[in-house]
Amino acid sequence: MAENKRDYYEVLGVSRDADDAALKKAYRALAKKYHPDTNQGNAEAEAKFKEASEAYSVLSDPEKRRQYDQFGHSAFDGMGGAGAGGFDFGGDMGDIFGDLFGDLFGGGRGGSRSRTYSGPMKGANLRTSIRITFEEAVFGCEKEIEMTLKDECTHCQGTGAKPGTSPQTCPKCNGRGRVVTTQQTMFGMIRNEQVCPECGGKGTVIKEKCPHCYGSGYTQSKKRIQVSVPAGIDNGQSIRIRGKGELGVNGGERGDLLVEVVVSNHPLFKRQDTSLYSTAPIPFTIAALGGTVRIKTIDGEVEYDIKPGTQTDTKIRLRGKGVPSIRNKSVRGDHFVTLVVQVPERLNEEQKEALRRFEDTMTGEEHKKKRGLFK
Repeated sequence: MAENKRDYYEVLGVSRDADDAALKKAYRALAKKYHPDTNQGNAEAEAKFKEASEAYSVLSDPEKRRQYDQFGHSAFDGMGGAGAGGFDFGGDMGDIFGDLFGDLFGGGRGGSRSRTYSGPMKGANLRTSIRITFEEAVFGCEKEIEMTLKDECTHCQGTGAKPGTSPQTCPKCNGRGRVVTTQQTMFGMIRNEQVCPECGGKGTVIKEKCPHCYGSGYTQSKKRIQVSVPAGIDNGQSIRIRGKGELGVNGGERGDLLVEVVVSNHPLFKRQDTSLYSTAPIPFTIAALGGTVRIKTIDGEVEYDIKPGTQTDTKIRLRGKGVPSIRNKSVRGDHFVTLVVQVPERLNEEQKEALRRFEDTMTGEEHKKKRGLFK
């Protein structure tokens, strides 16, 4: 028999110096792929599953692995398979089958070791969104929204049972909230715990339902909620309002309300983090001679001194005129302005003559070259 068996390392697809983690990972993948319960009627898959199980049973045991490395399959001749007691599925193998059967039979990770937590649990979070203006995002604001929230039924105090009655112990799980199921496999009976389908894990059932909440234990009502929008919030960011989400379970606290902010675009300003960007037109006479212009900012107009000879697309910085930091509203970014020189589109004869006289006064070799080019 020994000569007909494949090398155990080859069966698992690992090198001869593979560590325990590599062995377990390789076997877990093969066991899940070839398990008989997912390959019913497939004799080849069953044979591969047995082969992989035998290989892992030997290589995962340090003593058996030492014997196998020294003597090969002959180390176990006459010993009933992979050892004196056949396959050893205790310890680490049990953990693997627990994970495997948990996946196969819907028991969740951990298989027979799974449990249903029935203590207080925080309620689920709710999500909504609000739209605000560009200025409201920069400076912050107060908004009011309307939400439909669940509250504990005041008639049955959240039990769901008709006033004067009370929930009864679930007869299917005897109040545990979990039921035990068993699965017959080639390795014996596998024990698995699942949420009781009768009571949904509560451990109690309601015979006479509350006429106000119809047994749910809660009622719904519309509520107005104040939302404090902090200065500096950006598009897509969310505001968390604690305790305004779904009701908790088994006495747990309420979840939170997450309000996503949608910021409208501004016709003049663009934003990047805490910086603002815009363009500002300036007369070409001021660009040439210098002077004071008024520039629009998010705070209103400010005066700015233009240097003589300023060219179009010149960028200036207005410090502290950007967006406040959402972490510290006393710290603000800057406003970057691109100056665009306005060239008059219509000139009368007097203005044209004035420009011609101006051009005649220009001297310098560079100006002559430019003038000759235009002529």
